Amino acid sequence: MSEMNKRARVLVMTAVEAERDAVVRGLGGDPRFEVQLCGVGPASAAARTAAALAAGGDWALVVSAGIAGGYPAHAPVGTLAVGTWAAAADLGVETADGFASVDELGFGASRLAANAPLAEALLQALAAAGLTAAAGPIVTAATATGTAATAAERADRVPGAVAEGMEGFGVATAAAYADKPFLELRAISNAVGPRDRDAWRIGDALAALAAACNILKEVVLP
Repeated sequence: MSEMNKRARVLVMTAVEAERDAVVRGLGGDPRFEVQLCGVGPASAAARTAAALAAGGDWALVVSAGIAGGYPAHAPVGTLAVGTWAAAADLGVETADGFASVDELGFGASRLAANAPLAEALLQALAAAGLTAAAGPIVTAATATGTAATAAERADRVPGAVAEGMEGFGVATAAAYADKPFLELRAISNAVGPRDRDAWRIGDALAALAAACNILKEVVLP
């Protein structure tokens, strides 16, 4: 993004304070970035991101960042996930034949693309820094997965999904309406599926998020 003017800035949205603090540590006080809270869930994320964008600023990019559950086949605990799509896996209706997305119903879109060149550049930069990361769709769900059956259903619904969070699609929706490019970056604290809090590694994930954001700033605003 070297062509951006000197006033361009990046808006980073996190759900909670611990994620915000990790992102701020990783960015090292870089004034080109503003980190705000979007709250938990896609509705709060969309509303607060839209408000932040509407408040003004020469925003060059919108990033949804935080920790998340990972699909172990692609993004095991302790690794990172870079989103290629934000996918609202539960946005649709149940029918006698199973789930139908809003796309199938003709009511809108349940998937929003991340900026592909930036996502690929970030993935390569993380690898070059020795950080393990996977790229693929990141599921957004208003209700976090808590069973193996739901994990399998959502993985089947979103082929290649690497992680599951609760805000990415909301942030992406606001970015799309404002015609701003979007990225999603997640550090994996637990496996998607049955909730085993004893196995969660939140502290390690927050440290990985900080390390990844140190790389992020060099990729998106070199």
